[in-house]
Amino acid sequence: MERRWVCLAALGPIGVAALVYLVVVRGFIEGNADHGLAWPLFGGLPLFVLGMWLLTVSKSRIAVFVALAATAVLFGSAYETFLQRNIEIMAEPWFPWFNVISLTADATSTAAFLTVFANFPTGEVEHRWQRIAVRFLWIPLLAGPLTLLTTPHVVMSPYIGISGEAIVNTFAVPWLEWAAPAVQLLVVQAWPAVTLGIAVLGTRALFGDAQTRRRTRVMAITVTGSLVAFVLWTFLPGLLGVELLVYASLIALPIAAVHGIFRYGAFEIAPRDRGRDVARSSNLLITVLYAIAVATPAMLLSDRLRVVSTVLITTITAVALLPVRTWLQRWIHRAVFGDRERQLEMLSRLGAQLEGAGEPRDLLTRLAEAVRDGLDASWVRIRLASADGELAATPVGVAGAEGDELGEPSLAAELALGDETLGRIEAGPRHHGEYTEAERMLLRTVAGQAAASVANVRLTSQLADQLVELTASRERLVAVQDDERRRLERDLHDGIQQNVVAQIAGLRLARNRLQRGELTPAELTELQDQARETLTDLRELAQGIHPPVLSDNGLVAAVESGVARYPIPLTVDADASVRAERYPGDVETTAYYVVREALANTAKHAQATQASVGLARSDGHLRISITDDGRGIGAASADAAPGSASHGGLANMRDRVAALRGSVRVSAALPTGAGTTVVVDLPLDGFDDVGGVAAAAPAGDRIG
Repeated sequence: MERRWVCLAALGPIGVAALVYLVVVRGFIEGNADHGLAWPLFGGLPLFVLGMWLLTVSKSRIAVFVALAATAVLFGSAYETFLQRNIEIMAEPWFPWFNVISLTADATSTAAFLTVFANFPTGEVEHRWQRIAVRFLWIPLLAGPLTLLTTPHVVMSPYIGISGEAIVNTFAVPWLEWAAPAVQLLVVQAWPAVTLGIAVLGTRALFGDAQTRRRTRVMAITVTGSLVAFVLWTFLPGLLGVELLVYASLIALPIAAVHGIFRYGAFEIAPRDRGRDVARSSNLLITVLYAIAVATPAMLLSDRLRVVSTVLITTITAVALLPVRTWLQRWIHRAVFGDRERQLEMLSRLGAQLEGAGEPRDLLTRLAEAVRDGLDASWVRIRLASADGELAATPVGVAGAEGDELGEPSLAAELALGDETLGRIEAGPRHHGEYTEAERMLLRTVAGQAAASVANVRLTSQLADQLVELTASRERLVAVQDDERRRLERDLHDGIQQNVVAQIAGLRLARNRLQRGELTPAELTELQDQARETLTDLRELAQGIHPPVLSDNGLVAAVESGVARYPIPLTVDADASVRAERYPGDVETTAYYVVREALANTAKHAQATQASVGLARSDGHLRISITDDGRGIGAASADAAPGSASHGGLANMRDRVAALRGSVRVSAALPTGAGTTVVVDLPLDGFDDVGGVAAAAPAGDRIG
């Protein structure tokens, strides 16, 4: 069986029996009006309730000491009452032995309390001398046996109010009487032990490390106040104000212990249990103090009032103090778990706010304001994550302060949807106190609720941007088609059409000369050469629209067909499998014209000395890389910069590739920034050889 349950089974009945005895004798039998119940009710009862409760929730050694000290206080008070009602037993020869009970009870309460104070809140001290000092705190337990052996008269507890100097101690050893003054000073009065215990607590609170000072500060102040109150009570007995100060200091001790549980995990209570245990212990103490406060007026005035008046005063006091009790319980509950009403209100408002927000910035700002109000935070900011999961440096939604005024967050929760991290909600310090586990859970709940809305709004915004880009892409494609038709019309009109007109005129002239017998073979040869030139122009024009080599021999052959005519050295790199494979018609057409467009940009703008084209197939994708050693993308023209022109060469490339759900990436070819690399990725799944969207796309400008 655990130590705490043994102590609970042993100390609980002793303390309850002592308390019942005190209440029955002092409250009902004697009916004292001189505050006879004040000490057990105000001093012993709250500590006893706390000690018994601690034994049920904590395995800590100092929890046992709290219960032991409180039980000893009640037992000592019961002994004093018993002795005052049975003074005749002081004449019995066995009384000196019996009196040892009183001295031991007082010494036990003193030593146990000092041990709790010195070891608070963890039950351990930091230095070896402190551990040795804590052991010496139990020396007062020798008060009973030592006085029995060294003092010729009975030494009574100073709190009994009866002197034992006239009572002969027949058990004293004569040759040990010389030690009686030292025993009285060092052991009975216990001032050395009190000084030592306060010294341990004081050095920890004043000179310990930062964490130790913070944990012991409240208890050190409370113990110092209690010590001052007891010193005043010793030298100024009988003053009502001093007695009230003593009782108030005793009530403050369990309150300081509860504070230690909540803030620092005193008595080895786990973090997940602190809020719950603090709420329970606080409710117990408030209930005990409420009952005492209700009964106090009736106890003090019982000898002056009739029964009806006493009942009436008790009832009025109970009704008057009920709001105070309720307020205290709500205040502690709010301090421990946060303002649940405000938090629930935040959750109820959050749904409507998220539904009413259209733009991402508006939604995130509303979300930040709701979280700040619900958690009582000094500020809240929301940062979104990029595609690679990195959080943006600039927050999108901020409440409570400007973005550049915010420091490190005290609380944070991820905005996550599935495995994707959308962003993070970060909260600054609370206006009052620290965040509890319930508030941390609340923030996680809010983040989970808001993640879907953030994802939907972000997706809507992305779709809107894509729709704008798609519209612009279609407009560019239409413009390119119009430009291509005008170019074909111009080439036909200014070139081939003029050649045909010239040939028709030459044929008419040849016919007339033939009729006159003047036609020579040289003239027919010239007309034949003109026809060949026209055929060559038609073939070049047809090749600009769709080269026959692309349909006959494939993509790699079509790209290599223009190597000889390219103005700078050009190499084509493709393995045998890529050369032998035929791809869907729309993929080959798009790839061919993208390569032509990129090489045309290189020739016009890059000032390169060489270029290369690489083709590879991997994971169902055709990847094409066009690299040069020119000025680089930073120095390229507007057509070569991503997004720099609405109808530039790169924009045309992106539009063609996007029609096949592919991608275009432009970057520096070398770490120094020199040269440019254009990487085109075209998916091969889902397309056939008949041609699709890209097959209907117009041809680009011819190289050169």
